Amino acid sequence: MSEMTPREIVRELDRYIVGQDEAKKMVAIALRNRYRRAHVEESMREEISPKNILMIGPTGVGKTEIARRLAKLVSAPFVKVEATKFTEVGYVGRDVDSIIRDLVENSIRMVKEENMRRVEPRAKVMADDALLNLLVNPGKASKEPDNPLDFLLGKKKREENPSGEEARQLSERKDELRQKLLRGELEDTEIDVEVEEETPSLEVGGSSISIADMMGNMLPKRTKVRRVKVKEARKILTQQESSKLIDMDAVQDEAIRRAENDGIVFIDEIDKIASHSQAGGPDVSREGVQRDILPIVEGATINTKYGPVKTDYMLFIGAGAFHVASVSDLIPELQGRFPVHVTLNSLTEEDFRKILTQPDNALTRQYKALLAVDKVMLEFDDSAICEIAAVACRANENSEDIGARRLHAVFEQILEDVSFNAGDPDMPPFELKIDGEYVKKQLSGENAPADVHRYIL
Repeated sequence: MSEMTPREIVRELDRYIVGQDEAKKMVAIALRNRYRRAHVEESMREEISPKNILMIGPTGVGKTEIARRLAKLVSAPFVKVEATKFTEVGYVGRDVDSIIRDLVENSIRMVKEENMRRVEPRAKVMADDALLNLLVNPGKASKEPDNPLDFLLGKKKREENPSGEEARQLSERKDELRQKLLRGELEDTEIDVEVEEETPSLEVGGSSISIADMMGNMLPKRTKVRRVKVKEARKILTQQESSKLIDMDAVQDEAIRRAENDGIVFIDEIDKIASHSQAGGPDVSREGVQRDILPIVEGATINTKYGPVKTDYMLFIGAGAFHVASVSDLIPELQGRFPVHVTLNSLTEEDFRKILTQPDNALTRQYKALLAVDKVMLEFDDSAICEIAAVACRANENSEDIGARRLHAVFEQILEDVSFNAGDPDMPPFELKIDGEYVKKQLSGENAPADVHRYIL
């Protein structure tokens, strides 16, 4: 559980998301309340449930990004789902319980990765020993596994231990290979490695179900031999040894605990399941989806393959544009389960300028890194930043407002020729300074954003 204060949480979110201070403040408070709840006495702790948040605002202003960054910040299990997928005509996929099952799967993966990182140093040592054995006995991995019945029936004799002289020669050979391995001289040597085959799976209701799970893991695990280089074999063997060192029962227990107490469920496009009237047709389906989602948000116990999981203390964040429908069009019970409402503002030209320069993952930095691979050193002038921001803002005003995603379209138009022509191995490195005039030139003519105001009477 994170001990970060709300101010520290907002400061971290500011590194990636521009503006939307009210939304950041609300999610920071919700996250801090989890820490507070974990430190109250147990009898009171059971009575305190998260105050779910409903974000209202147009697309591309940071709703999903806030939730995703928040979960990443505190290593909380996170799942994003579009509410509209449950309203599709003829929908025969998974029920809404699959939201929680997906969250638990993400939690299992997260905890398993943490445990594997913890045992990685020991696993690497064990992997190196396994590598040495494969280098000393290159044919060992390709042999068929021994059948115990063959020994019982006398068809096969057990391998005898090597004599003293053979053991000494084997030890010297191992020491010689170990030194070469440490010096990196064997990285490109090819060896046979035995790996576990993936269990066949079936596609049922939109989800993949392993046949081994259906059979209760009664089927024996099948393996196959792959011929790979030593550097690749080391990764495979380290992964295998790490899996042996971790306790999967403990991983599952911790993953379920985290999912129940720290899990964040982001339900996008929740406005699309709001009923606009009391008539039949699509509205009946939309209201049905709301009633299906309601028990999960209220608090229920969902059966998963890892055991029952309670949703009482998960944080649910709903989001939608609410252009056509309003929050009051949601059924009252669902409205009551999202008591905290926060409105996110459309992005201004000043916001676009900040988005292009301030965040750690700003588009200007991304494109600089991408094209530097092909020896093109980009430099963005202040006039270019201002012009790009102005163009993106006008395009959003004149056509559909898609928020910060408009910047991606503008950048692709500006850098289309450069991205296409870069990459020639004979091309020398060169610097390209992009200023306001360059932006205007690239966006003129056919590439000019459409001005729809002249068509409006």
